[in-house]
Amino acid sequence: MNSILTNLTAFSVKLDTAVWGIPMLILLLGTGIFLSARLGFLQFRKFGTIMKNTVGKLFNGKSANKKGTLSPVQALTTALAGTVGTGNIAGVAGAIAIGGPGAIFWMWIAALFGMCTKYAEIILSVHYRKKNNKGDFVGGPMYYIENGLGKKWKWLSVIFCIFAMVAALGTGCMTQINTIATSIGSVFTAYNPSIDDGTLHMIYIIIGVIGAILTILVLFGGLQRIGSVTEKLVPVMALVYILTSLVVVITHGSRIGTVFAQIFECAFEPSALGGGLTGVAIQQAMRSGFGRGIFSNEAGLGTAPIAHAAADVEHPVEQGIYGVFEVFADTIVICTLTALAILTSGCAGQFYGKSAAADLTIMAFSTTFGNKLASLIIAVCITMFAFSTLLSWSLYGARCMEFLAGPRGMAVYEAIYIVFVVIGAGVKLDLVWNLADSMNALMAIPNLIAVLALSPVVVRLTRDYAQKNKF
Repeated sequence: MNSILTNLTAFSVKLDTAVWGIPMLILLLGTGIFLSARLGFLQFRKFGTIMKNTVGKLFNGKSANKKGTLSPVQALTTALAGTVGTGNIAGVAGAIAIGGPGAIFWMWIAALFGMCTKYAEIILSVHYRKKNNKGDFVGGPMYYIENGLGKKWKWLSVIFCIFAMVAALGTGCMTQINTIATSIGSVFTAYNPSIDDGTLHMIYIIIGVIGAILTILVLFGGLQRIGSVTEKLVPVMALVYILTSLVVVITHGSRIGTVFAQIFECAFEPSALGGGLTGVAIQQAMRSGFGRGIFSNEAGLGTAPIAHAAADVEHPVEQGIYGVFEVFADTIVICTLTALAILTSGCAGQFYGKSAAADLTIMAFSTTFGNKLASLIIAVCITMFAFSTLLSWSLYGARCMEFLAGPRGMAVYEAIYIVFVVIGAGVKLDLVWNLADSMNALMAIPNLIAVLALSPVVVRLTRDYAQKNKF
Protein backbone atom coordinates (compact mmCIF):
# COMPACT_ATOMS: atom_id res chain seq x y z
CA MET A 1 0.00 0.00 0.00
CA ASN A 2 2.82 2.39 0.90
CA SER A 3 4.57 1.76 -2.43
CA ILE A 4 1.34 2.52 -4.32
CA LEU A 5 0.93 5.80 -2.42
CA THR A 6 4.59 6.66 -3.06
CA ASN A 7 4.20 6.06 -6.81
CA LEU A 8 0.94 8.03 -6.90
CA THR A 9 2.56 10.94 -5.06
CA ALA A 10 5.53 10.94 -7.47
CA PHE A 11 3.16 10.88 -10.46
CA SER A 12 1.05 13.68 -8.99
CA VAL A 13 4.14 15.85 -8.55
CA LYS A 14 5.17 15.33 -12.20
CA LEU A 15 1.63 16.02 -13.44
CA ASP A 16 1.33 19.13 -11.27
CA THR A 17 4.67 20.45 -12.56
CA ALA A 18 3.69 19.77 -16.17
CA VAL A 19 0.24 21.39 -16.16
CA TRP A 20 1.30 24.40 -14.09
CA GLY A 21 4.12 25.33 -16.43
CA ILE A 22 4.70 28.64 -18.20
CA PRO A 23 1.99 28.03 -20.86
CA MET A 24 -0.69 27.62 -18.16
CA LEU A 25 0.45 30.73 -16.31
CA ILE A 26 0.37 32.70 -19.56
CA LEU A 27 -3.13 31.41 -20.39
CA LEU A 28 -4.55 32.32 -16.97
CA LEU A 29 -2.91 35.70 -16.61
CA GLY A 30 -3.23 36.48 -20.31
CA THR A 31 -6.97 35.84 -20.27
CA GLY A 32 -7.40 38.17 -17.31
CA ILE A 33 -5.32 40.91 -18.95
CA PHE A 34 -7.12 40.50 -22.30
CA LEU A 35 -10.58 40.71 -20.71
CA SER A 36 -9.53 43.64 -18.52
CA ALA A 37 -8.36 45.55 -21.59
CA ARG A 38 -11.54 44.75 -23.56
CA LEU A 39 -13.70 45.90 -20.64
CA GLY A 40 -11.70 49.07 -20.01
CA PHE A 41 -10.21 47.70 -16.75
CA LEU A 42 -13.68 47.66 -15.26
CA GLN A 43 -12.49 46.10 -11.98
CA PHE A 44 -10.51 49.28 -11.20
CA ARG A 45 -12.59 51.90 -13.00
CA LYS A 46 -15.90 50.80 -11.47
CA PHE A 47 -14.60 49.40 -8.19
CA GLY A 48 -16.61 51.79 -6.02
CA THR A 49 -19.84 51.08 -7.89
CA ILE A 50 -19.19 47.35 -7.74
CA MET A 51 -18.65 47.42 -3.98
CA LYS A 52 -21.81 49.51 -3.51
CA ASN A 53 -23.87 47.01 -5.50
CA THR A 54 -22.40 43.93 -3.82
CA VAL A 55 -21.29 44.63 -0.25
CA GLY A 56 -24.12 47.14 0.04
CA LYS A 57 -26.69 44.41 -0.69
CA LEU A 58 -25.26 41.64 1.46
CA PHE A 59 -27.56 42.38 4.38
CA ASN A 60 -30.77 43.46 2.67
CA GLY A 61 -32.40 40.07 3.30
CA LYS A 62 -33.83 39.80 -0.21
CA SER A 63 -34.97 36.29 -1.14
CA ALA A 64 -35.23 34.72 -4.56
CA ASN A 65 -38.56 35.49 -6.22
CA LYS A 66 -38.64 32.62 -8.70
CA LYS A 67 -38.82 28.90 -8.13
CA GLY A 68 -35.55 27.11 -8.85
CA THR A 69 -33.44 30.20 -8.21
CA LEU A 70 -31.32 31.70 -5.46
CA SER A 71 -31.21 35.34 -4.44
CA PRO A 72 -28.13 37.14 -5.82
CA VAL A 73 -26.60 37.08 -2.32
CA GLN A 74 -27.35 33.36 -1.85
CA ALA A 75 -25.72 32.66 -5.20
CA LEU A 76 -22.72 34.73 -4.10
CA THR A 77 -22.41 33.01 -0.72
CA THR A 78 -22.79 29.58 -2.34
CA ALA A 79 -19.96 30.48 -4.72
CA LEU A 80 -17.95 32.08 -1.89
CA ALA A 81 -18.46 28.92 0.15
CA GLY A 82 -16.69 27.03 -2.61
CA THR A 83 -14.11 29.77 -3.04
CA VAL A 84 -13.24 30.66 0.56
CA GLY A 85 -11.88 27.38 1.82
CA THR A 86 -8.70 25.70 2.96
CA GLY A 87 -6.81 27.50 0.21
CA ASN A 88 -7.11 30.70 2.23
CA ILE A 89 -5.46 29.12 5.28
CA ALA A 90 -3.48 26.06 4.22
CA GLY A 91 -2.98 27.05 0.56
CA VAL A 92 -1.42 30.42 1.35
CA ALA A 93 0.92 28.79 3.86
CA GLY A 94 1.96 26.25 1.22
CA ALA A 95 2.59 28.99 -1.36
CA ILE A 96 4.87 30.89 1.04
CA ALA A 97 6.77 27.75 2.05
CA ILE A 98 7.43 26.69 -1.56
CA GLY A 99 7.75 30.04 -3.34
CA GLY A 100 8.68 32.40 -0.50
CA PRO A 101 7.07 35.76 0.32
CA GLY A 102 7.19 36.70 -3.37
CA ALA A 103 4.48 34.15 -4.11
CA ILE A 104 2.00 36.51 -2.45
CA PHE A 105 2.81 39.25 -4.98
CA TRP A 106 1.98 36.89 -7.85
CA MET A 107 -1.14 35.82 -6.00
CA TRP A 108 -2.23 39.48 -5.96
CA ILE A 109 -1.47 39.92 -9.68
CA ALA A 110 -3.49 36.83 -10.54
CA ALA A 111 -6.39 38.12 -8.43
CA LEU A 112 -6.41 41.66 -9.83
CA PHE A 113 -6.81 40.41 -13.39
CA GLY A 114 -8.76 37.34 -12.31
CA MET A 115 -11.55 39.69 -11.19
CA CYS A 116 -12.42 40.31 -14.84
CA THR A 117 -12.09 36.65 -15.71
CA LYS A 118 -14.64 35.65 -13.08
CA TYR A 119 -16.87 38.59 -14.05
CA ALA A 120 -16.93 37.29 -17.64
CA GLU A 121 -17.52 33.66 -16.57
CA ILE A 122 -20.55 34.59 -14.48
CA ILE A 123 -22.07 36.79 -17.18
CA LEU A 124 -21.79 33.97 -19.70
CA SER A 125 -23.16 31.44 -17.21
CA VAL A 126 -26.28 33.51 -16.49
CA HIS A 127 -26.75 34.49 -20.13
CA TYR A 128 -26.64 30.90 -21.47
CA ARG A 129 -28.32 29.14 -18.55
CA LYS A 130 -31.37 26.89 -18.91
CA LYS A 131 -33.90 25.13 -16.68
CA ASN A 132 -33.60 21.45 -15.82
CA ASN A 133 -36.46 18.99 -15.28
CA LYS A 134 -36.80 20.11 -11.63
CA GLY A 135 -37.28 23.73 -12.67
CA ASP A 136 -33.86 24.81 -11.37
CA PHE A 137 -31.70 27.18 -13.39
CA VAL A 138 -28.50 25.41 -14.43
CA GLY A 139 -25.46 26.91 -16.09
CA GLY A 140 -21.71 27.02 -16.19
CA PRO A 141 -18.96 26.46 -18.77
CA MET A 142 -20.56 23.30 -20.17
CA TYR A 143 -23.66 25.30 -21.09
CA TYR A 144 -21.98 28.41 -22.46
CA ILE A 145 -19.62 26.24 -24.48
CA GLU A 146 -22.47 24.25 -26.05
CA ASN A 147 -25.00 27.09 -26.39
CA GLY A 148 -22.51 29.88 -27.06
CA LEU A 149 -19.96 28.20 -29.31
CA GLY A 150 -22.41 25.74 -30.86
CA LYS A 151 -23.21 22.01 -30.75
CA LYS A 152 -20.04 21.09 -32.62
CA TRP A 153 -18.08 22.24 -29.55
CA LYS A 154 -19.97 19.97 -27.15
CA TRP A 155 -16.87 17.76 -26.89
CA LEU A 156 -15.19 20.68 -25.11
CA SER A 157 -18.09 20.77 -22.64
CA VAL A 158 -17.61 17.05 -22.03
CA ILE A 159 -13.90 17.53 -21.34
CA PHE A 160 -14.65 20.33 -18.89
CA CYS A 161 -17.24 18.24 -17.07
CA ILE A 162 -14.92 15.23 -16.73
CA PHE A 163 -12.08 17.29 -15.28
CA ALA A 164 -14.50 19.25 -13.09
CA MET A 165 -16.02 16.08 -11.62
CA VAL A 166 -12.57 14.73 -10.78
CA ALA A 167 -11.48 18.14 -9.44
CA ALA A 168 -14.56 18.29 -7.23
CA LEU A 169 -13.54 15.01 -5.61
CA GLY A 170 -10.06 16.40 -4.98
CA THR A 171 -10.32 20.18 -4.63
CA GLY A 172 -13.79 20.37 -3.15
CA CYS A 173 -13.94 17.12 -1.24
CA MET A 174 -10.74 15.33 -0.24
CA THR A 175 -8.58 18.42 0.27
CA GLN A 176 -11.24 20.09 2.39
CA ILE A 177 -12.05 17.15 4.68
CA ASN A 178 -8.35 16.27 4.93
CA THR A 179 -7.52 19.75 6.17
CA ILE A 180 -10.48 19.70 8.60
CA ALA A 181 -9.23 16.39 10.00
CA THR A 182 -5.60 17.43 10.39
CA SER A 183 -6.51 20.81 11.91
CA ILE A 184 -8.83 19.19 14.46
CA GLY A 185 -6.09 16.61 15.05
CA SER A 186 -3.73 19.48 15.89
CA VAL A 187 -6.11 20.51 18.67
CA PHE A 188 -5.93 17.01 20.15
CA THR A 189 -2.14 17.11 19.84
CA ALA A 190 -1.95 20.55 21.46
CA TYR A 191 -3.94 19.41 24.47
CA ASN A 192 -2.43 15.90 24.57
CA PRO A 193 1.09 15.84 23.06
CA SER A 194 1.49 12.11 23.80
CA ILE A 195 -1.34 11.06 21.47
CA ASP A 196 -0.12 8.36 19.03
CA ASP A 197 -0.47 8.26 15.23
CA GLY A 198 -2.93 5.36 15.30
CA THR A 199 -5.34 7.27 17.52
CA LEU A 200 -4.97 10.37 15.35
CA HIS A 201 -5.77 8.37 12.23
CA MET A 202 -8.88 6.98 13.91
CA ILE A 203 -9.93 10.55 14.78
CA TYR A 204 -9.46 11.53 11.13
CA ILE A 205 -11.75 8.71 9.95
CA ILE A 206 -14.42 9.64 12.52
CA ILE A 207 -14.27 13.25 11.30
CA GLY A 208 -14.68 11.98 7.73
CA VAL A 209 -17.79 10.01 8.68
CA ILE A 210 -19.31 12.99 10.52
CA GLY A 211 -18.54 15.24 7.53
CA ALA A 212 -20.21 12.77 5.17
CA ILE A 213 -23.36 12.61 7.32
CA LEU A 214 -23.66 16.39 7.51
CA THR A 215 -23.11 16.70 3.76
CA ILE A 216 -25.87 14.15 3.10
CA LEU A 217 -28.30 16.08 5.32
CA VAL A 218 -27.73 19.29 3.37
CA LEU A 219 -27.73 17.64 -0.07
CA PHE A 220 -31.16 16.16 0.57
CA GLY A 221 -32.49 19.73 0.61
CA GLY A 222 -31.19 20.45 -2.88
CA LEU A 223 -30.07 23.80 -4.29
CA GLN A 224 -32.15 25.96 -1.95
CA ARG A 225 -30.85 24.15 1.16
CA ILE A 226 -27.24 24.71 0.07
CA GLY A 227 -27.99 28.39 -0.56
CA SER A 228 -29.70 28.75 2.81
CA VAL A 229 -26.83 27.13 4.73
CA THR A 230 -24.05 29.06 2.99
CA GLU A 231 -25.94 32.35 3.32
CA LYS A 232 -25.70 31.99 7.11
CA LEU A 233 -22.32 30.29 7.38
CA VAL A 234 -20.13 32.34 5.03
CA PRO A 235 -20.47 35.79 6.70
CA VAL A 236 -19.83 34.30 10.14
CA MET A 237 -16.80 32.28 9.13
CA ALA A 238 -15.26 35.17 7.20
CA LEU A 239 -15.75 37.63 10.08
CA VAL A 240 -14.25 35.27 12.69
CA TYR A 241 -11.17 34.58 10.58
CA ILE A 242 -10.65 38.21 9.52
CA LEU A 243 -10.83 39.48 13.11
CA THR A 244 -8.47 36.84 14.55
CA SER A 245 -6.01 37.35 11.67
CA LEU A 246 -6.04 41.10 12.27
CA VAL A 247 -5.20 40.53 15.94
CA VAL A 248 -2.13 38.49 14.93
CA VAL A 249 -1.00 41.09 12.40
CA ILE A 250 -1.53 43.99 14.81
CA THR A 251 0.47 42.30 17.57
CA HIS A 252 3.39 42.07 15.12
CA GLY A 253 2.63 45.48 13.58
CA SER A 254 6.24 46.68 13.72
CA ARG A 255 7.17 44.13 11.03
CA ILE A 256 4.46 45.00 8.49
CA GLY A 257 6.70 47.36 6.51
CA THR A 258 9.51 44.82 6.37
CA VAL A 259 7.13 42.09 5.26
CA PHE A 260 5.73 44.13 2.37
CA ALA A 261 9.31 44.89 1.28
CA GLN A 262 10.08 41.15 1.34
CA ILE A 263 6.98 40.34 -0.71
CA PHE A 264 7.95 42.75 -3.49
CA GLU A 265 11.67 41.94 -3.39
CA CYS A 266 11.22 38.16 -3.36
CA ALA A 267 8.69 38.30 -6.21
CA PHE A 268 11.62 38.98 -8.54
CA GLU A 269 14.45 37.46 -6.50
CA PRO A 270 13.01 34.62 -4.39
CA SER A 271 16.41 33.47 -3.15
CA ALA A 272 17.12 36.89 -1.60
CA LEU A 273 16.18 35.56 1.85
CA GLY A 274 18.49 32.56 1.49
CA GLY A 275 17.97 29.51 3.66
CA GLY A 276 15.41 27.12 2.22
CA LEU A 277 14.72 29.54 -0.65
CA THR A 278 18.25 29.37 -2.07
CA GLY A 279 17.96 28.42 -5.72
CA VAL A 280 14.24 29.12 -5.96
CA ALA A 281 13.50 30.76 -9.32
CA ILE A 282 10.95 33.43 -10.20
CA GLN A 283 8.98 30.75 -12.06
CA GLN A 284 8.61 28.79 -8.82
CA ALA A 285 7.39 31.86 -6.93
CA MET A 286 4.95 32.64 -9.75
CA ARG A 287 3.74 29.05 -9.96
CA SER A 288 3.18 28.90 -6.21
CA GLY A 289 1.37 32.23 -6.15
CA PHE A 290 -0.78 31.59 -9.22
CA GLY A 291 -1.46 27.95 -8.37
CA ARG A 292 -2.54 28.50 -4.78
CA GLY A 293 -4.25 31.79 -5.71
CA ILE A 294 -6.37 30.16 -8.40
CA PHE A 295 -7.06 27.25 -6.05
CA SER A 296 -8.38 29.81 -3.59
CA ASN A 297 -10.35 32.31 -5.72
CA GLU A 298 -11.18 29.95 -8.64
CA ALA A 299 -11.00 32.71 -11.27
CA GLY A 300 -10.72 30.93 -14.60
CA LEU A 301 -11.72 27.49 -13.38
CA GLY A 302 -15.38 27.85 -14.33
CA THR A 303 -16.73 26.37 -11.11
CA ALA A 304 -18.23 29.36 -9.30
CA PRO A 305 -20.37 30.34 -12.34
CA ILE A 306 -22.25 27.05 -11.84
CA ALA A 307 -23.60 28.47 -8.56
CA HIS A 308 -24.11 31.99 -9.92
CA ALA A 309 -26.23 30.61 -12.77
CA ALA A 310 -29.08 30.07 -10.30
CA ALA A 311 -29.25 33.75 -9.29
CA ASP A 312 -32.60 35.53 -9.54
CA VAL A 313 -31.47 38.51 -11.64
CA GLU A 314 -32.86 40.32 -14.68
CA HIS A 315 -29.52 40.99 -16.37
CA PRO A 316 -26.32 38.89 -16.38
CA VAL A 317 -24.14 41.87 -15.41
CA GLU A 318 -26.08 42.25 -12.15
CA GLN A 319 -24.60 38.94 -11.06
CA GLY A 320 -21.31 39.34 -12.90
CA ILE A 321 -20.18 42.17 -10.63
CA TYR A 322 -20.43 39.80 -7.67
CA GLY A 323 -17.55 37.91 -9.28
CA VAL A 324 -15.28 40.93 -8.90
CA PHE A 325 -16.19 41.22 -5.22
CA GLU A 326 -15.75 37.46 -4.77
CA VAL A 327 -12.11 37.48 -5.94
CA PHE A 328 -11.39 40.68 -4.01
CA ALA A 329 -12.79 39.28 -0.74
CA ASP A 330 -11.12 35.92 -1.14
CA THR A 331 -7.61 36.86 -2.22
CA ILE A 332 -6.98 40.56 -1.64
CA VAL A 333 -8.58 40.47 1.83
CA ILE A 334 -8.56 36.97 3.36
CA CYS A 335 -5.48 35.45 1.68
CA THR A 336 -3.49 38.63 2.32
CA LEU A 337 -4.39 38.55 6.02
CA THR A 338 -3.19 34.94 6.24
CA ALA A 339 0.06 35.86 4.51
CA LEU A 340 0.66 38.88 6.76
CA ALA A 341 -0.06 36.82 9.87
CA ILE A 342 2.46 34.17 8.79
CA LEU A 343 5.18 36.56 7.63
CA THR A 344 4.94 39.13 10.45
CA SER A 345 5.04 36.33 13.04
CA GLY A 346 8.46 35.27 11.77
CA CYS A 347 7.47 31.59 11.54
CA ALA A 348 7.82 31.18 7.78
CA GLY A 349 11.61 30.87 7.67
CA GLN A 350 11.83 27.38 9.12
CA PHE A 351 9.34 26.11 6.51
CA TYR A 352 11.02 27.54 3.38
CA GLY A 353 11.63 24.82 0.82
CA LYS A 354 9.43 22.34 2.69
CA SER A 355 5.81 21.24 2.52
CA ALA A 356 3.51 23.31 4.74
CA ALA A 357 -0.19 23.76 5.22
CA ALA A 358 -2.39 24.72 8.17
CA ASP A 359 0.44 23.79 10.55
CA LEU A 360 2.34 26.92 9.51
CA THR A 361 -0.74 29.12 9.97
CA ILE A 362 -1.35 27.59 13.42
CA MET A 363 2.25 28.30 14.39
CA ALA A 364 1.84 31.93 13.30
CA PHE A 365 -1.37 32.33 15.28
CA SER A 366 0.26 30.67 18.32
CA THR A 367 2.72 33.57 18.60
CA THR A 368 -0.26 35.69 19.64
CA PHE A 369 -2.83 33.29 21.07
CA GLY A 370 -0.64 30.45 22.34
CA ASN A 371 -0.51 26.98 20.80
CA LYS A 372 -3.71 25.58 22.31
CA LEU A 373 -5.96 28.53 21.51
CA ALA A 374 -4.37 29.01 18.07
CA SER A 375 -5.01 25.36 17.20
CA LEU A 376 -8.62 25.75 18.30
CA ILE A 377 -9.16 28.99 16.32
CA ILE A 378 -7.73 27.56 13.10
CA ALA A 379 -9.60 24.28 13.55
CA VAL A 380 -12.92 26.12 13.97
CA CYS A 381 -12.24 28.43 10.99
CA ILE A 382 -11.05 25.61 8.75
CA THR A 383 -14.02 23.45 9.70
CA MET A 384 -16.45 26.23 8.71
CA PHE A 385 -14.49 27.15 5.57
CA ALA A 386 -14.00 23.60 4.40
CA PHE A 387 -17.50 22.31 5.16
CA SER A 388 -19.05 25.14 3.18
CA THR A 389 -16.66 24.29 0.34
CA LEU A 390 -17.70 20.64 0.53
CA LEU A 391 -21.30 21.69 -0.07
CA SER A 392 -20.59 23.99 -3.00
CA TRP A 393 -18.27 21.61 -4.81
CA SER A 394 -20.76 18.77 -4.43
CA LEU A 395 -23.12 20.99 -6.44
CA TYR A 396 -20.45 21.72 -9.06
CA GLY A 397 -19.56 18.07 -9.62
CA ALA A 398 -23.19 16.96 -9.59
CA ARG A 399 -24.21 19.61 -12.13
CA CYS A 400 -21.45 18.40 -14.45
CA MET A 401 -22.66 14.83 -14.12
CA GLU A 402 -26.23 16.02 -14.72
CA PHE A 403 -25.07 17.63 -17.98
CA LEU A 404 -23.44 14.37 -19.10
CA ALA A 405 -25.85 11.73 -17.80
CA GLY A 406 -29.03 13.41 -16.58
CA PRO A 407 -30.67 13.38 -13.12
CA ARG A 408 -29.88 9.72 -12.38
CA GLY A 409 -26.21 10.29 -13.05
CA MET A 410 -26.34 13.25 -10.69
CA ALA A 411 -27.58 11.04 -7.84
CA VAL A 412 -24.82 8.48 -8.51
CA TYR A 413 -22.17 11.19 -8.44
CA GLU A 414 -23.46 12.56 -5.13
CA ALA A 415 -23.17 9.07 -3.62
CA ILE A 416 -19.56 8.76 -4.86
CA TYR A 417 -18.81 12.22 -3.49
CA ILE A 418 -20.01 11.21 -0.02
CA VAL A 419 -17.72 8.15 -0.07
CA PHE A 420 -14.74 10.35 -0.97
CA VAL A 421 -15.51 12.61 1.99
CA VAL A 422 -14.73 9.64 4.26
CA ILE A 423 -11.71 8.49 2.24
CA GLY A 424 -10.22 11.99 2.02
CA ALA A 425 -9.99 12.40 5.78
CA GLY A 426 -7.13 9.91 6.05
CA VAL A 427 -5.25 10.41 2.75
CA LYS A 428 -1.71 11.82 2.61
CA LEU A 429 -1.95 15.60 2.13
CA ASP A 430 0.79 16.03 -0.51
CA LEU A 431 -0.96 13.62 -2.88
CA VAL A 432 -4.31 15.35 -2.46
CA TRP A 433 -2.94 18.88 -2.98
CA ASN A 434 -0.94 17.95 -6.10
CA LEU A 435 -3.88 16.19 -7.73
CA ALA A 436 -6.20 19.07 -6.82
CA ASP A 437 -3.83 21.61 -8.38
CA SER A 438 -3.49 19.51 -11.54
CA MET A 439 -7.23 19.06 -12.01
CA ASN A 440 -7.76 22.80 -11.51
CA ALA A 441 -5.39 23.53 -14.37
CA LEU A 442 -6.88 20.91 -16.68
CA MET A 443 -10.47 22.07 -16.16
CA ALA A 444 -9.45 25.68 -16.66
CA ILE A 445 -8.24 25.08 -20.22
CA PRO A 446 -11.60 24.36 -21.94
CA ASN A 447 -13.26 27.04 -19.81
CA LEU A 448 -10.75 29.75 -20.75
CA ILE A 449 -10.95 28.81 -24.44
CA ALA A 450 -14.71 29.42 -24.28
CA VAL A 451 -14.41 32.64 -22.27
CA LEU A 452 -11.91 34.09 -24.77
CA ALA A 453 -14.03 33.04 -27.76
CA LEU A 454 -17.20 34.50 -26.22
CA SER A 455 -15.58 37.71 -24.94
CA PRO A 456 -17.52 39.80 -27.54
CA VAL A 457 -20.73 38.63 -25.85
CA VAL A 458 -19.40 39.79 -22.46
CA VAL A 459 -18.50 43.19 -23.90
CA ARG A 460 -21.91 43.55 -25.59
CA LEU A 461 -23.83 42.64 -22.44
CA THR A 462 -21.72 45.00 -20.35
CA ARG A 463 -22.39 47.90 -22.72
CA ASP A 464 -26.08 47.03 -22.80
CA TYR A 465 -26.28 47.08 -19.01
CA ALA A 466 -24.27 50.31 -18.78
CA GLN A 467 -26.65 52.07 -21.18
CA LYS A 468 -29.70 51.08 -19.12
CA ASN A 469 -28.19 51.66 -15.67
CA LYS A 470 -25.74 53.92 -13.87
CA PHE A 471 -22.74 51.67 -14.38
